[in-house]
Amino acid sequence: MVTEPDRGTPEAPAWTRSYAQGVPAEVDIPRETVPDLLTAAAQRFPDRPALEFFGATTSYAELRDAVARAATVLHDLGVRPGDRVALVLPNCPQHVVAFNAVLRLGAVVVEHNPLYTPEELGSQFRDHGAAVAVVWNVVAPVVQGLDAPELREVLAVDLSRALPLVKRLALRLPVPKARATRAAMTKPAPGTTSWDAAVAGATPLDGAHPGPAHEDMALLQYTGGTTGAPKAAVLTHRNLVANVTQSLAWVPQLRAGEEVLYGVLPMFHAYGVLLCLAAAVRLGAVLVLFPRFDVDQVLAAAKKRPPTFFPGVPPMYQRLAAAAEERGVDLSGTRVAISGAMPLPLETAELWERVTGGLVVEGYGMTEASPIVIGNPVGPTRRTGTVGLPFPSTRMRVVDPEDPTVDRAPGERGELLVQGPQVFSGYWNRPEETDAVLLPGGWLRTGDVVEVDDDGFVRIVDRIKELIITGGFNVYPSEVEDVLKAVDGITDAAVVGLPGKNGEEVVAAVVLERDLDLDAVRESIRASLAGYKVPQRIVAVDDLPRSQIGKVLRREVRDQLLAD
Repeated sequence: MVTEPDRGTPEAPAWTRSYAQGVPAEVDIPRETVPDLLTAAAQRFPDRPALEFFGATTSYAELRDAVARAATVLHDLGVRPGDRVALVLPNCPQHVVAFNAVLRLGAVVVEHNPLYTPEELGSQFRDHGAAVAVVWNVVAPVVQGLDAPELREVLAVDLSRALPLVKRLALRLPVPKARATRAAMTKPAPGTTSWDAAVAGATPLDGAHPGPAHEDMALLQYTGGTTGAPKAAVLTHRNLVANVTQSLAWVPQLRAGEEVLYGVLPMFHAYGVLLCLAAAVRLGAVLVLFPRFDVDQVLAAAKKRPPTFFPGVPPMYQRLAAAAEERGVDLSGTRVAISGAMPLPLETAELWERVTGGLVVEGYGMTEASPIVIGNPVGPTRRTGTVGLPFPSTRMRVVDPEDPTVDRAPGERGELLVQGPQVFSGYWNRPEETDAVLLPGGWLRTGDVVEVDDDGFVRIVDRIKELIITGGFNVYPSEVEDVLKAVDGITDAAVVGLPGKNGEEVVAAVVLERDLDLDAVRESIRASLAGYKVPQRIVAVDDLPRSQIGKVLRREVRDQLLAD
């Protein structure tokens, strides 16, 4: 249920005047839990496909039943309310089932990237102390070998078990392509329990078995936060349900029981959790799952079940739209695309909208906020070059980064603070780090420097922790990167601070399209930058390290440059 105060009244922030038509200033948060979303969808749309995976479909009624059987498997292993259960899975139907089954028991999901190194996984497992893990069988040996004293049961998922029968049979063919596909998708996992067999043979959990409460912890999501060291953000059922409610209120064009949402975002990331594992279910959408982003696979799926709603990141839109245009694949049914994680280039937005005829709008969030707090209106009031306006029931302040009790004057740069029902309750077992970012009144320090225009549209300037201080002057890396990327022949750039005579020196790593005289590049950009912002050095690299959702990892760039 939503309420819509009159635009411009004291109860509604001034920026709500720029909301798209039909978007409320405030939303009422239902006292539901995440499992309630699936229960409601299965009641409303029992025969509608909930999931599609390489052509194999699972209805909402079938998904509900699979979750009930999976909950029995976990309960029989001793999983109880508040226990942590680790998921180390790519996008697949088993991921959706396991996620919901853990929550149905009142236990806590801990999401992990299956491509993490043993060192990365080991530190997280020792931190959260899960006794049970549901893992992709390809990485099961890694999980089994972790130094994780609390871990006692590993259930292995075989992705091929979720394929249509004809595709499963094709994997057995003695040909190189089948062998390569089989090796990429599945492999034996000795010493583990088969998740797929256990769930198939289980009886459904008694419907009267108690579930979680609205305020209970639902998810531990690891993040670098605002200080860089990985730690787990504690997200409750209320946080997630609130952000689902806000997100769907932001896009009133979406129709319950009619949408097709493409699950290309990794579901072990907060962005994927929110939109693919929660919002899709609330909508009663068909979630088309992809283990990883692959242009050929996405376009092949689009020919059979075209997307209508496509959450993603800018590189996905650029590559898909270009390939669809070149191959003549019709994406015209994609009415709405939500872009996050990094700035959306104007040329990418224009290409996507030309190819699809729909809208792509930019948003902003962080794991500690479940994760979305700001979005561009899905309509004519959107403003290119900004991340948009605070979501319904979300407030913001711009403050002095050195003293967050002091608000900046309108129009001045400062650190963004946000407040709302989606904001987390703290970091797992990290009270001091929680106190550093969660201020009195529930205000979350984002660590981002922003500018806010007169209408409330927010432009991200940079990350405080990546600010470069050289000779007493502040240099925002993104400002220098934008100038470098505008140079003909430079396709990508990352700017970092390295130890130097005057505190730090500005150094740029660039990816070149062709050979360039980098000294000449330095001279050419002086016309666009103050002298102290011009990189002292520009280094050519083959590629820039990126996160799973495409963000350039400046910290890794810095480490590489220091090592050279």
